[in-house]
Amino acid sequence: MDAHNTWPDLSSAALQPTAETLQLWTQIVGKVRLASMPWLNHSWHVSLHVSARGLTTGLITHDTVGFEMEFDFIAGALVIRTSDGGEAGVFLEAGAVADFHAAVLAALAGVGIDIKIDGAPNEIADATPFARDTRARPYDPDAARAFWRALVQIDRVFSRFRTRFLGKCSPVHFFWGSFDLAVTRFSGRRAPPHPGGVPNLPDRVVREAYSHEVSSAGFWPGGGGTPEPCFYAYAYPAPEGFSAAPVAPAGARFDTALGEFLLPYAQVRAAADPDATLTAFLQSTYEAAADLARWDRSALECGEGRPGVVRPVG
Repeated sequence: MDAHNTWPDLSSAALQPTAETLQLWTQIVGKVRLASMPWLNHSWHVSLHVSARGLTTGLITHDTVGFEMEFDFIAGALVIRTSDGGEAGVFLEAGAVADFHAAVLAALAGVGIDIKIDGAPNEIADATPFARDTRARPYDPDAARAFWRALVQIDRVFSRFRTRFLGKCSPVHFFWGSFDLAVTRFSGRRAPPHPGGVPNLPDRVVREAYSHEVSSAGFWPGGGGTPEPCFYAYAYPAPEGFSAAPVAPAGARFDTALGEFLLPYAQVRAAADPDATLTAFLQSTYEAAADLARWDRSALECGEGRPGVVRPVG
């Protein structure tokens, strides 16, 4: 298949306003997961995951009942399913966040899930509580589907990259606070306390998330300092010389304001081999972080995993 058809065009002017709306919607759904699940290291318990139809919470437990919430971008609805056969949905359409918030809580109550969530958005400066956000918000279903189709391809490449690491590594998961798909590797060593300061996010949460040294990479649809959809990579703490490290491919650059390497999505999509281009970015930025911080790479790394092939031991 032509790579340009596999990797969707994300240049639509509708993407950014749609992504801003989706960020608030996913925060409402993510906070249902946050209110239900026991705390897991680095907030891994709150993230969403790319699915065959959109973004899903995966299984959430509520007393003895399990339920799942999925943004189904093919059907154009948030679908709620319970382990006792209940099902409800909320249409994805332009409108006020307050209306979506009320509809989600009503849909949950309709299938027997009575839950209270924190009503304030996170990681958004000067954010309005969901229940009071009555401003009309745009939503373009085609832009949302293109974004999700890009996530499917990115998740695939990130997941293969993840198999090259034997040490502690996060899932490939979607954080609704910062609205990005990410995968994070850990050296195993403790990190200095993070300074915090993330808008509308308690410093204690940030410090727990960055309690250990990391090399992290991800994808944003744009916004938050990046004018276009971009891949990013950073290290915490950033070792001396990291910003000047040579990375691939040509066109990747270090953004001093963000403290991260950036690679435009459009460059990956236009490449003759998008998978190889993105993998080069992931690998080279990781190597820059690991080498400069003196990670024990021989103990942490391995060959890329292959379907049906057991990883050799000894």
